[in-house]
Amino acid sequence: MASEQITLFDLRSKGPNHAWSLNPWKTRLLLNYKGLDYKTEWLNYPEIKPTLEAHVPPNAEGYPYSIPTVAFPDGTWIMESRAIATAIEERHPSPPAHLSSPYQSRIEALVPAAMKALLPIFYANVPRRLLEPASLEYWYRVRGEKVGMPIDEFEAKHGGEAAYAAAEQPLRDVTAMYKENGGEGPFLQGAKVCYADFVWIAFLEFARRIGEDVYEGVLQRTGDRAVHEKLMQAAAPWLKRNDH
Repeated sequence: MASEQITLFDLRSKGPNHAWSLNPWKTRLLLNYKGLDYKTEWLNYPEIKPTLEAHVPPNAEGYPYSIPTVAFPDGTWIMESRAIATAIEERHPSPPAHLSSPYQSRIEALVPAAMKALLPIFYANVPRRLLEPASLEYWYRVRGEKVGMPIDEFEAKHGGEAAYAAAEQPLRDVTAMYKENGGEGPFLQGAKVCYADFVWIAFLEFARRIGEDVYEGVLQRTGDRAVHEKLMQAAAPWLKRNDH
């Protein structure tokens, strides 16, 4: 009998191994929320292409092969967190993730804006604090090519307080979104969580996994840290499974 278990391909960290990366966390949160049976296959960066290329066509944009990827029990493999969310929702509609929420497109604009501002901090600290040695050469080479300079130089020129200051407006815009429900919270739709929440929770958990100093730096620029702390408390049941 074929297994009905989903396989999530996620990125390995230094021991003890835990989920850390933003995009895989979106998928993991959704799987945990829906209570689906899944296992995790952990990969270092150089293992991604060799593992995936026989099963899924390359992405049309960005990195050709990326994490998260999910293998469904029917043999379907899908890359990219948003495409995975759609496939999960089609196969397992309950409880609903509200992918058509009007907040979805808005959060998908604000998170990249905050990420872009904070890249000098993220790109420098992920390899120092999270990656196994097997991923380091890949990270420094590929990310350095993306920003057009060595990562240490990128951090020196654009990191620190300047990066947090550049991120402040999109971070405050997210806070304003969470206050649109009249303070009912803790989620964007009030008491009902939606996938747009998972996108933001994944961002916050990514910052927290890099380090409490980075997480604190983000919270301080949101304009109202309590909004986000309450959200993370509410999300705790879906963040708990992070190592298998």
